[in-house]
Amino acid sequence: MTRWLRATLAGRPGWINALMVFSAYMAFVYVPWDLVWKPVAEDREVWFGIAFSGWAAKVLEIPHLAVYAAGVYGFFHMRPWMWPWASLYVAQVAVGMLVWMALRGDAGFGGLALSLAAFGAFGALALALWRARPLFEEPRPGLRERYGDWALVTGASAGIGADFARALAREGLSLVLVARRGDRLRELASELEKTCSVSTRVLAEDLSDPAAAERVAAAVDDLEVAVLVNNAGVGCAGRFSGQEPGRLRDLVLLNCVAPVVLTSLLLPKMRARGRGAVIVTGSVAGRQPLPLHAVYSASKGFDLLFGEALAVELADDGIDVLVVEPGRTRTEFQAVAGEEPPPGVSLQPAAEVVEVALDSLGRKPSVVSGWLNWLRANAVQRLVPRSLAAHLAGAVMARQAPTELR
Repeated sequence: MTRWLRATLAGRPGWINALMVFSAYMAFVYVPWDLVWKPVAEDREVWFGIAFSGWAAKVLEIPHLAVYAAGVYGFFHMRPWMWPWASLYVAQVAVGMLVWMALRGDAGFGGLALSLAAFGAFGALALALWRARPLFEEPRPGLRERYGDWALVTGASAGIGADFARALAREGLSLVLVARRGDRLRELASELEKTCSVSTRVLAEDLSDPAAAERVAAAVDDLEVAVLVNNAGVGCAGRFSGQEPGRLRDLVLLNCVAPVVLTSLLLPKMRARGRGAVIVTGSVAGRQPLPLHAVYSASKGFDLLFGEALAVELADDGIDVLVVEPGRTRTEFQAVAGEEPPPGVSLQPAAEVVEVALDSLGRKPSVVSGWLNWLRANAVQRLVPRSLAAHLAGAVMARQAPTELR
């Protein structure tokens, strides 16, 4: 618990953490209680010093909820847009204290003194937030500065892996590109060398081969691999009983065994340097049982638990671990897995998934890419019994699996 608190509160001044905790209390406890359970006749809300009651107060609690929810997110991530809005919001509270007492007319000397004290306290806080602009705008060091010179990306021939390689190259990291299709890798390597002036190394390997991870590690033994992206993966849509056992075995070897072995082989040098990063491409499918994609969802559940546990183990070694969990993404995955996406389903660009991952690296152990995916994943996890979730997911997958395997 102490380690979790220390990690959660790290990187922000104590008074900012106090504001974040207060915003969380208001967003998740106080305002929801007011909004949902407090009788309408007893409800009161104050904006700009003007008191509202009844249904007007109920309606005005909604923007209050939005303000405090934004405050939790903004303080937690120290987002630049928090300046000047946090300061201005607190300033209107300070002014509202004076206006509220002035409008009452029966406050007396004690009430006036109290309102002046509140004005001073909130005014001082507003001023502190105004002066805190550098805290919200302080740029993070680049990936190369934080971790080192070389990155290794598996599954780099297309989709999310290729966009990981491009994003890392733009940060100045040289790339080791690993995938089955050597021709695709060589094209990407040439592109990165020309556009980003980085060095590259191409390793054409099928990581579903149990010996491939050892061959990859041996091929980069002369390099200081600072960032490892375990991205290679495959799906297998359709009824479990209709799948070829060899294909299922290869899926588990590629999605689960290869990341474990490759991470294990490259980790010692990162620990010796006292810095590094490991990224695992998971999936929101790993958050729940997924009939007609049973082995794939199980493999991504494995990846999620493996990465989150490793993040805690390596936190004191200077090594950041992140599991990125995309939803439907514009890649070759659906075609290879044999899925038939229903018409009208939007696919998130792979570059957006990579952007979310690199922004979250070093800040959290896992991240779901996309607000809608986050809502779906958490709604299923928190609000629906697992048995019902499995049936609902099965109904969705039945519309996407190959007809002969439903």
